[in-house]
Amino acid sequence: MDLSRVWHLVAVFCLTYVLIKIIRLHRRRQALLKALDSFAGPPSHWFYGHLLELSPISAVYRKVEKFSCLYPFAFPLWFGRFIACLNITHPDYAKPILARTEPKDNFSYRNIVPWIGKGLLVLHGPKWAQHRKLLTPGFHFSVLKPYVPLIADSTKVMLDKWEKLIVEEKSVELFEHVSLMTLDSLMKCAFGYNSNCQMYKENSYVQAVFELCFLIYARMHHIVGLSDLLYWFSSHGFRFRKACQVAHLHTEKVIKERKESLKAEEELQKIQAKRHLDFLDILLCAKYEDGTGLSDEDLRAEVDTFMFAGHDTTATGISWLLYIMAKHPEHQQKCREEVKEILGDREDIQWDDLGKMTYTTMCIKESLRVYPPVPVVSRKLSKPITFFDGRTLPEDIIVAVDIYSLHKNSSIWPDPLEFDPMRFSSENTSKRHSHAFIPFAAGSR
Repeated sequence: MDLSRVWHLVAVFCLTYVLIKIIRLHRRRQALLKALDSFAGPPSHWFYGHLLELSPISAVYRKVEKFSCLYPFAFPLWFGRFIACLNITHPDYAKPILARTEPKDNFSYRNIVPWIGKGLLVLHGPKWAQHRKLLTPGFHFSVLKPYVPLIADSTKVMLDKWEKLIVEEKSVELFEHVSLMTLDSLMKCAFGYNSNCQMYKENSYVQAVFELCFLIYARMHHIVGLSDLLYWFSSHGFRFRKACQVAHLHTEKVIKERKESLKAEEELQKIQAKRHLDFLDILLCAKYEDGTGLSDEDLRAEVDTFMFAGHDTTATGISWLLYIMAKHPEHQQKCREEVKEILGDREDIQWDDLGKMTYTTMCIKESLRVYPPVPVVSRKLSKPITFFDGRTLPEDIIVAVDIYSLHKNSSIWPDPLEFDPMRFSSENTSKRHSHAFIPFAAGSR
């Protein structure tokens, strides 16, 4: 009797829990429907929402771009039945969102926290401000200038590989090579670590980074990825945990080796007297106002964040630039002539040369417009907002600034699908909306 009573109580508890969960989910859906009621959008499936519309992954942004033509300014997107966001595709809507220090949303960004931790990318509020202040010296010109020859060396390794490959193959998939080059550059410049990953790409850390980038993106477009519990037991979840473990071990090794070299005060003084500090030096030497430094957890989070955000977006931007220039050889030739004229008899690019590459810079910006490396950023509203046309959103709603579609907005960009570097001449830039071109978002966040 006692045992049957226990099972009865367990059953009642489980049913009560499920019932409460269902009521909460129902209330969440009703609140979302009410909040997004004034925004027309594409019809959604009763269970999947727009997830079926947003697959395969390769077609996502073309599909969303079509939606933005049908529903200008903004429209709702549903990820399943109980998660939704307002997708923003116009600079007049993006500007007030990016002007506020809103936290990153707890839907898309939470997927990367197990890997990169709570670093600058996902932090908000006072802790974000503290970390941003500590990291700011890492982006000073005096720190960046010595990186130019290091990046040039990494690029030469990549180009030498291509010289050999084009003899054997008619075409070469560039992204993996470029990604290895940017990772190699980042490791040398920011962490003083020569990984030699371009020549030995079977490096476990490199493979883990590639794996994690793929899995994070894939999770957002699959119904199983919406549940932490289901994802934990899925094959992708297992791969994700394994890759995270490899990445964390590597990061901890890099930090440990550098810390050991800073144990004695004399070593610290040597580091500070070096020709230049790298990013890891600045992290280790950074102190809060009370004299304490970053914790081991915060250190790893910032290193992993910088590793992910630094090499992946750069590799994406460079790969699309090479692709679009190859499709427009007349612009490629102009860039080549400009660089040759700047270099003269020299072979190596120097820091001061970068500011002289006017036409090349315009081509880079136009490539970033057509193919932004960060296609969307999202925030969770901490307080209500009213847009210029009078429509409003309450707090706790997720808003996604769709940079890809915003850059294709025909009311801002004439013939938006055309590649035209002259859009970024000083004359045209001065006439444009301040938030029409935001390839890496805008504002303090």
